[in-house]
Amino acid sequence: MAQRFRLDFNGTAVERELRAAAARGLLLGAEHVLAEAQDVVPLDEGYLQSTGTASVDEGDLTAAVSFDGPYAVRQHEELDWRHAPGRQAKYLEQPLNANRGPVQRLIAAELRRAMR
Repeated sequence: MAQRFRLDFNGTAVERELRAAAARGLLLGAEHVLAEAQDVVPLDEGYLQSTGTASVDEGDLTAAVSFDGPYAVRQHEELDWRHAPGRQAKYLEQPLNANRGPVQRLIAAELRRAMR
């Protein structure tokens, strides 16, 4: 004996919810990387550290972590400059690469929550 059923869903609403969940996950991931970068960003007076920000472009589903300041790029790239103990050049690149797994898990968790 065969049973039939009908499944109706609003694909547009599902897509909208999943995109919103992905954006939330991206922001959580970017904030996680920012927190890790804050721990190693070169520190003199604290200006560079105070400029760190995480953002998400919900339309493109891309996240960014950035530091602003007249010397942010130079501090990041100059491997020969001396920094206070625990501080370093590549203060953004290293935390990003080291936290790929945790960031992916944050995004996946938000997508799972949206599919419940």
